[in-house]
Parts: sequence; C-alpha cells; structure tokens
Amino acid sequence: MGTTKKMKSALISVFHKDGLEAIVRKLNDLDITIYSTGGTEKFITDMGINVIPVEDLTSYPSILGGRVKTLHPKVFGGILSRRDHEGDIAQLGEYEIPEIDIVIVDLYPFEKTVASDAGEQEIIEKIDIGGISLIRAAAKNFKDVICVSSMKQYDNFLNILSENNGEISLKDRKNFAAKAFAISSHYDTAIFKYMNQDFGDIEFRESFDHANTLRYGENPHQKGYFFGNLDDLFEKLHGKELSYNNLLDVDAAVQLMNEFDPKTSGPTFAILKHNNACGIAQRETLHQAYVDALAGDPVSAFGGVLISNMKIDVPTAEEIHKLFCEVVIAPAYEEEALKILKGKKNRIILIQNEIEFPKTSFRTALNGVLSQEKDTITDDKSMLKQATNLQATDKEVEDLLFASKICKHTKSNTIVLAKNKQLCASGTGQTSRIDALKQAIEKANHFDFDLKGAVMASDAFFPFPDSVEIADLAGITSIIQPGGSIKDQLSIDYCNEHDMSMVFTGTRHFKH
Repeated sequence: MGTTKKMKSALISVFHKDGLEAIVRKLNDLDITIYSTGGTEKFITDMGINVIPVEDLTSYPSILGGRVKTLHPKVFGGILSRRDHEGDIAQLGEYEIPEIDIVIVDLYPFEKTVASDAGEQEIIEKIDIGGISLIRAAAKNFKDVICVSSMKQYDNFLNILSENNGEISLKDRKNFAAKAFAISSHYDTAIFKYMNQDFGDIEFRESFDHANTLRYGENPHQKGYFFGNLDDLFEKLHGKELSYNNLLDVDAAVQLMNEFDPKTSGPTFAILKHNNACGIAQRETLHQAYVDALAGDPVSAFGGVLISNMKIDVPTAEEIHKLFCEVVIAPAYEEEALKILKGKKNRIILIQNEIEFPKTSFRTALNGVLSQEKDTITDDKSMLKQATNLQATDKEVEDLLFASKICKHTKSNTIVLAKNKQLCASGTGQTSRIDALKQAIEKANHFDFDLKGAVMASDAFFPFPDSVEIADLAGITSIIQPGGSIKDQLSIDYCNEHDMSMVFTGTRHFKH
C-alpha cells in the first residue's frame, strides 16, 4: 500500500512513560528532531537527549493550569499539512511551521479516575483536550504522519522504526491511524457514559478496550471474539483457552450462582450445559451439594461447566475429577484440591473475583441492537402472595424460592421442579409451557426422582389450568408463578380442589 516515508521529526507528549525511553533513544539515534511538553520534556531531558520545548515552537507558554499547551497552529499546522500540496507547503514556509512526522501521545486516565471514586472536578480535569486533538489530527493525516496513541503500541512502533531505519510505510501509518480512532472513540464513549449518568439520554454507546481472539465462534466455520477484560473477573489457574461456547456457559453459570450468597444460602453447587442448569443443589457440605447436583442429570453434566459458591475442598475435588468437564469455577480452592483438579490438562480452572457487573444487557437484532435493564429482581418471601386456601409450608417456601432462582436463569418457556433444595429436572426452551412441564416430569422420572412433595416454578403465568393438573398428577404439591393471567382463577380453583398450594410473585422472568 503506497509510499514509504522517512521520518524526520516527532512530537511526544504522554501521561504514561513506561517503555518510552527505548523509543526516544531510537529517535535520537536516527537524528529525528524531538518536540515535547511538560513532564515528557523533562523525562527526555533527564535522559540527556536534546528536545525542543513546544513553547519554543509556539512562542506561547502552557496556560490555564496546563489545560492549553499544544493547541496552536504551529503544532497542528505541522501535523495536518499535506506534503504534496503546494499551498500547504507555502503556508508552512510563510509562518515558519515545521513539519511533524511522528506524534506519540496518550490520554489522561479518565476511566481509572472515574473508577477510583474521585470527585467530579478531578474527573473533569482528566478529560483530555490537547491529547485527543493531536491524536485525531495525526490519524487524519496518515498519508504523511504516524500516530502512536497508546503505550500498548510502543513495542510494535519501535520494531517498525528499527527494522526500516526510520522509514515507515503508508500501510503501517494507516494501521496506526485506525488504532488511534479506536482509542479516541472509546475515550469519548467513556466520557459520554459518565456525563449521561445524571440525564439518562437514550443513546446506545458501548466500547470495550480489550479484544480477545477466540479459537472460533459458535461453530468452527465462524470467527469469534470476546471484547472485555476477563482478568478483572477471573484468575485462570489451569487449562486451555476459553472458547465462545465456554464463555456463554460460564456467563450463565456466574449469573445463576450470583443468586446464592454463601452467607445466606450455604454450600451450593451447580452444573450447566448449553446455558441452562442441568443440576444444582444446596447442602450442609459442598461435597454433598456437588453429588446431589450431579444426580440431577449425570448424562448432561458430561462436558459441562461447574460452579461453586464456596472454596472447593479435597472431597469435592475428588468427586469432580471423576467427571469430564470443561470448566470449574469457584471463589477459591484448597491447595490439594487444586492439584487433583489439575490432573486433567485441558480442564479450565478459574477463580472468580468479585466485581460489579453491568446493569444493562444488549444483543444484535435485525439491523440494530436490543438493549434492556438486566433482570435484577430475585423473588423472596416478602414478595409472595398466597393465592390458594392451602398455604405453602415453610419447607415448601424454601424450595419454591430455590426453584424460582433457577427458573429465572433458564431459557423460556421453562418449568423447574425441585425438592429439598435440589433440582429434580427442568423443561427448557419449549414453545409451550405444558411441553416444558412434560419434559421436566419425564426427565425427573428418568433419573428416578420421587416428585411426591416436590414444587414447581414457572417463568410466566399459566393461561389454563392444564399444567397445574399435570403437576398434581405427578405428585407436585406447591407452585410458584408470576400470576397475571385473566384465567388465574381456574388454576387457583384446581389447586383448592386438590389440596395444592400456589403463590404468586407478580414478576415474570422470561429469558430468551
């Protein structure tokens, strides 16, 4: 692509100086003139390398507490001038403006400042003006200028500079320009989201600064990427790289287990496959919770994602090691337990860190994006409205709320059957609620669960009493559902006539 250009001058003004020294020394070795400002100028001077202060170029000092340093025609003229344009070249000569071929600039750490809970004025001062302007100007004029806009690009830039003795191709200049606009757009998105907190203007602006190339997408013929910093959420201890499908299952597992605080729920273990729980149980010990979660569907558990809400101990690890599973997630591991789990070289072992998750979700749809608030409502005892003459017992209420949490994180239409804080079976992703129920009953029977005294959770209301009747005939004694059907009374009447209890939550939990 196009012409290689010999670089003769550079403007350097950076907040982060790690890794900068090698570049400065290389520029000096290549006899490239260096211009700089403020702290960067001092950094270069302290290295014993000649540098021209920008103030000497502009004949204007840094003013307004450093808010205005580089915003001057003698800086931007040298960056934006078209080297093949006679008029531009003439004006450079007329106003004594030197050409600037390299711009090395980064941005104030706006996002880190916001994350640090700093005050508004400190945050506002981290909105970069000069830096972002220099980046955009240099990137726009990539035909003549190269823009290095992040310390992450230092190594690549230094290699190009060294290998080509200070000459840089048009292809490389355009590539760095593309990266520069990615950085500037991400930066502006972060500022918008901060400023918009007080106003809630409906605009879709999302940007993620970390790109991870996956082995492939949902299928081997599809390319796949994850955008985001997984290191914030997980510490990977062992195993192969997470795949696209692994990440979907891991997300489902994490969201489900977030419903079970170990301080209030006790030891809880879940096994997921294709984004749905195939087993989950709460017990006095984590070992027993795992054993009973596996009993929910030992067939589907093969190749699944396993997650615990407590430190995994040796007895639990020994049981897990008998199963082929893709991923194990826990807040911590006993040292010996970790050694056991590492016995399978490809098994992915993750420590989950506590972070704050986004409050909204989005997905592509048609020729746009669907965005919504996340479903953050968890059904609890205070929300329950007794709809039937027979009230649910305390034990049934515990099971109903346990089943409701699972139901919330299962693909619609769904029915969840539970007993003694153990998932007996679920019907997932069915086109009718009655089909979901039949699937759940058939699966529970297949794995020898006694449904007498079990409870049923539904993600949405029952339009007819047929599901309630089928549940009753299977041995289910109590039901939790949102309510809200114009025919709710028919289901209530059936329960009253057959000594079943039913509670309404008033909250639907569709998941598509």
